[in-house]
Amino acid sequence: MAETREEYKKRVKKRKWPYIVGGILLFILLIGGGYAWYIWDKLHETVSNMHDPLERDENPERQEELKDIFNKKKSLNILLLGVDERAGDKGRSDTMILMSLNPNTDSMVMLSIPRDTYVNIPGYGMDKINHAYARGGVELSVKTVEEAFHVPVHFYGKVNMEGFEQGVDSLGGVTVTNDLAFTQDGVHFPTGEIHLDGEEALAYIRMRKSDPRGDMGRNERQRDVISAALEKAASFSGITKIGEILNILGDNVNTDLNMKNIQNLFTNYLSTRANIEMMEITGSGQIIGAVWYYIVPESEFDRISTEIKQFMKET
Repeated sequence: MAETREEYKKRVKKRKWPYIVGGILLFILLIGGGYAWYIWDKLHETVSNMHDPLERDENPERQEELKDIFNKKKSLNILLLGVDERAGDKGRSDTMILMSLNPNTDSMVMLSIPRDTYVNIPGYGMDKINHAYARGGVELSVKTVEEAFHVPVHFYGKVNMEGFEQGVDSLGGVTVTNDLAFTQDGVHFPTGEIHLDGEEALAYIRMRKSDPRGDMGRNERQRDVISAALEKAASFSGITKIGEILNILGDNVNTDLNMKNIQNLFTNYLSTRANIEMMEITGSGQIIGAVWYYIVPESEFDRISTEIKQFMKET
């Protein structure tokens, strides 16, 4: 029986649809692949811009130590510095957070260090811990923290606070639970769950004068915002914003982490954000030579050192 013209058209149309759909899928894959290549290339560029090694990084023994840590998936410590840098002023590290990451227990400890903590700054004597940055930059800040708490700092991350604001905005803001109503920089923060954009987040973590706990309350807010930002970044789905985020990072962040280190962190340490434990330093305010300091007993430094070292050994 001869095939009619209409039947022929239907048969050809049925044969063509897989090619049409296949072509569309191929186009999408090519676009996606091209964007993935762009992101990969942009990531390398960003890491290169951020990478700012310390003098100690040239030491072969340190390189072997880091290789051993990553190969055996050992715990490691990262010092985060939030710095306000202005023209003609080197700035001070108003935010100092020591993070200890244990990939064996999928957990992390975050220790906020009050900026007025009275410690020995190597080569300069006793002073506020945040003055270490003004006197010797990141290198001296790392040495000061290591000496004060008797634990190693394996890597550092320095964030310009203007970049912190931009980073929060690029993530679409962060949500935290606030337990103290207050007003800072013209913004009112009620109690309960609140959503913060970048400018609000910066004001939120800077307030301390209206907090009965002073620096300790401020430190807790810093930890809460950083934890929320880490969680948001880890689950971030706005792929079209990734390029923007990488630009912000490249312009405002410095670290001694190189590309290989970052890949290792992403592969083996990302899950540590699942369980975050907050640590606090107990001390008291004291005026010495007309200057206010946060005095921490040596026994408190020893307690923190012991707890962090024990945390790093847990399996």
